[in-house]
Amino acid sequence: MGKSALIVVDVQNDFCPGGAMAVDGGDEIIEPINSLMLKNYQTDGMLFHKVVATADWHPEGHISFASAHDGKNPYEVVHIDGVNQDLWPDQCIVGSRRAAIHPGLKTDFFDLVLRKGTSQHLDSYSAFFENDGITPTGLEGYLHMFHVESVYLAGLAFDWCVYFSALDAHRLGFDSVVVEDMTRAVNVPEGSAAERRKDMIERGIKIASLGELYG
Repeated sequence: MGKSALIVVDVQNDFCPGGAMAVDGGDEIIEPINSLMLKNYQTDGMLFHKVVATADWHPEGHISFASAHDGKNPYEVVHIDGVNQDLWPDQCIVGSRRAAIHPGLKTDFFDLVLRKGTSQHLDSYSAFFENDGITPTGLEGYLHMFHVESVYLAGLAFDWCVYFSALDAHRLGFDSVVVEDMTRAVNVPEGSAAERRKDMIERGIKIASLGELYG
């Protein structure tokens, strides 16, 4: 029988208030995620058989840093080897406190912490593939090894790494659900979060609330 997994995307210090790329209200999702993970392990017939966290883990001078491109600023886009590369402030640098998973998140519940964006010249939004769309992170194989067929996604940010993770999960054949009240959006430019929400629904990705998971 197919099993389910919860994927907690990039709830790191740099994406929470006070971080280099803070998402408004990013820390507000921590307690709901903790409560869901605790309830999961206290419930017979667990909804999630695996809980996976992802984390950006960039080397100094990473290709996604505006500071690595002369004359460029954060939030501009450059074209490198035929791939559009969004530029961001320096963030989630390997081994730094800012790259750490937010200390409020109960990491004891994680079966796996998967670090992505580790290659100097390749960025990664999705939990499943680097941004070339070809290089796997290894998550697909891990989930198949444990007979996971459905994935539930939470974390940061709704319209970036959660969005691209959901698209890849769906494309790979997983039943994919984004738990909307356990995410927060960047929404820049304004309205982009609504557009990506609509896109996910049109593709067959379910948008659910926390209350729908356990009733």
